[in-house]
Amino acid sequence: MIDSNDIQKIIEKYDQNNLSIGTLGSHSSLNIFKGAKEEGFRTVCICKEKDAIMYKKYPLVDELIIVKDFTELLNESMQARLRELNTVLIPHGSFTAYLSTEELTDSLNVPMFGNRQLLHWEANRKSQEEWLRQAGLLLPATFESPDEIDRLIIAKLPGAKGGRGYFLANSPKTFYKKFDEMVQRGLLSKEDLEKVHLQEYALGVNAYPSYFSSILNDDVELLAMDRRYESAVDSIGKIPASQQLDIDINPTYTVVGNFPIVLRESILPEMMRMGDNVHRKARELAPPGIIGPFCLETVITDDVKIFTFEISARIVAGTNVGIGTSPYAYLRYGENMYMGRRIALEIKEAVKQKRLHEVVA
Repeated sequence: MIDSNDIQKIIEKYDQNNLSIGTLGSHSSLNIFKGAKEEGFRTVCICKEKDAIMYKKYPLVDELIIVKDFTELLNESMQARLRELNTVLIPHGSFTAYLSTEELTDSLNVPMFGNRQLLHWEANRKSQEEWLRQAGLLLPATFESPDEIDRLIIAKLPGAKGGRGYFLANSPKTFYKKFDEMVQRGLLSKEDLEKVHLQEYALGVNAYPSYFSSILNDDVELLAMDRRYESAVDSIGKIPASQQLDIDINPTYTVVGNFPIVLRESILPEMMRMGDNVHRKARELAPPGIIGPFCLETVITDDVKIFTFEISARIVAGTNVGIGTSPYAYLRYGENMYMGRRIALEIKEAVKQKRLHEVVA
């Protein structure tokens, strides 16, 4: 892993009055860049040619670096350029989708907002479950092998793939049948059988609370809440039940968008406690704990139990629904606060307090 002292030396060489906020051109980049511009930062985008139109239509990027593949971020020439621009990178889902955890922690020699150690905890399903259970959260049951399945489960793959290739099964027989179908459709490969994560399917309403852990203020803020819009599972209701049986649908859960949700107020205190507890445990597991955004992926059942099935220790795409403001950000900050701007505000304040080294790794 890149030593914190190495990052500290880079930060010391930076002109901290002329920092740039940088990220990959994908996922939640517009959110990040808009927030950075509103707090007065220069912005740097590492982008594929086919996606450059987005940054021309939304002129939020000062330095657009075109690459053929996001792995070019690991090239020393690229990293040297980013350091020349005094760049602080903001990780999002595409970092972990296109680069390995080892590459991010061992080969990316550019200051990154957040705690790199937690990337290992997020990437490993068993470590993630251990973290959440020790934080006192309620988790669905998991199964080591498809042959153990004795109830409705959801089969998932590691990494931020936006739900692609996820499916439901309620027995070993249905699991292997649906897995083979996913392979034939090109959504999975045969090798994925060794990596698949089998988790009890908790029946209820999905809610994705997004928090911001401020090292500077020693506080965890609930800033946003969303749900996902998934293809093709969210379109099944448009097909009559009799025809669903006739065509033997095997839907997947590919995320195509998000929409905001406001919870019953009586549920909010528990959601807030959950965020606090997860950060408190993270401090023990990987000091100084979570720096900046994180999201808990939850299901709320009809008896108002909250099951947590995953954590993302970074900004999630669901916070994009709050660009401008979200109800929860508004309650704390008033108008025009959202996750991208909250990140930039923390960096700006860290510079002002001469504590930038505390929020980057």
